[in-house]
Amino acid sequence: MSRGTTPGGRSTGAAKIRGAALSLTVAVTIALTGCTSSTGSTAQPGTVPAPSTSAQVTAPVDPAVAATSATVETTLKNLVAGNPKPDQEALRSALVSVGIPKANVEVSASRTPTGLDVDALEAAALTGESCIVGQIRDGGVLVTVLPVLATGKCFVGDAR
Repeated sequence: MSRGTTPGGRSTGAAKIRGAALSLTVAVTIALTGCTSSTGSTAQPGTVPAPSTSAQVTAPVDPAVAATSATVETTLKNLVAGNPKPDQEALRSALVSVGIPKANVEVSASRTPTGLDVDALEAAALTGESCIVGQIRDGGVLVTVLPVLATGKCFVGDAR
């Protein structure tokens, strides 16, 4: 009779644990082998490769998107200068008053369903295949350009 088996030839608990540990070790070794580089890097241990000096290519900016983005940012900054927490209609009116078509303006709700002020108010101006999205939070303004959704809108759900 060998160690780790009973007279009937069955494994004891210790033998099962050793078998499981061996299986786990093999699995971890195989997984880590996939993490090593196979590109034949010639870097020596402890050295850091030099950063690339090639120029990064940037996509050309659509002039209409750039102009609308600047308009939205300026308008939102002017609006929060007078009122750090404008409401939905004040935001919509400000964007329409600077020439953004009313049909292209989407504004998030300024109050929650329970009547509280929202943490951030957002507005979007649809320009071609882009949405210029502006956010007002704590009296600050952030503007970004995002792609139009498949629905042709900038926001998901009810934009009122």
